[in-house]
Amino acid sequence: LFMFLPVAVVMLLAFNANEFGSFPMEGFSIRWFISLWNNEAIVRAFKTSVLLGSLTALTSTTFGVLASLALVRYDIRAKGLITAALIAPILVPEVVLAVALLLFLRWLEMPKSFPLLLLGHVIFTLPFVLLIVQARLVAVRRDYEEAALSLGANPFQTFREVTLPLIMPAVFAGIIFAFTISFDDITGTLFWKPGGVETVPTQIFAMLRNSISPEINALGAVMVVVTVAVPLLGASIARRMAAALR
Repeated sequence: LFMFLPVAVVMLLAFNANEFGSFPMEGFSIRWFISLWNNEAIVRAFKTSVLLGSLTALTSTTFGVLASLALVRYDIRAKGLITAALIAPILVPEVVLAVALLLFLRWLEMPKSFPLLLLGHVIFTLPFVLLIVQARLVAVRRDYEEAALSLGANPFQTFREVTLPLIMPAVFAGIIFAFTISFDDITGTLFWKPGGVETVPTQIFAMLRNSISPEINALGAVMVVVTVAVPLLGASIARRMAAALR
């Protein structure tokens, strides 16, 4: 109740007809959602979050699948050290990681930019994709791949036609995780984003500096719906994909 009741209150007040968020509600209205749609700054922040989340999911999943294949299917040196290095970002507090990356790039005399923001999100989300795909790949028997190779398929064809379909539920789950984490991130984004670029969480943070507007409740409700509905939908699709492979 302590954790989720405030979220429920925010979603309830998003439909309050009164300009001031107070109980009891004076009426039901969607005026604040209409106001959001007409707010260019919020729409621009939402587009930025979707673009950033999509690019983060695509990049993290690509590198996560490749790293998982290398660590699970091949006998490489320092495998444990490489695995620890790739998983380390989720063990380090995000604010420490954000400051460290920012200071490192300042040392390289690189300015803040959208690619820097994307790089930070990829570093933070890659471990989640890696762990999910690795867990699935370990469960896939190598007999299927060896059978394809013995029948004349090259390694790329084997991966495309055999391995990838078998691990696709984990790959899809990794995409959903990476997108959701990127879309909802604020700590690292505050350090890495260039001037004039806002995501939905940083836009909410900026709006809270001035006053508590009813638009914030509506925007918070949209954020809750996106960050809850997307993982639930993704999990449902991943389960169906896994069941189809049995």
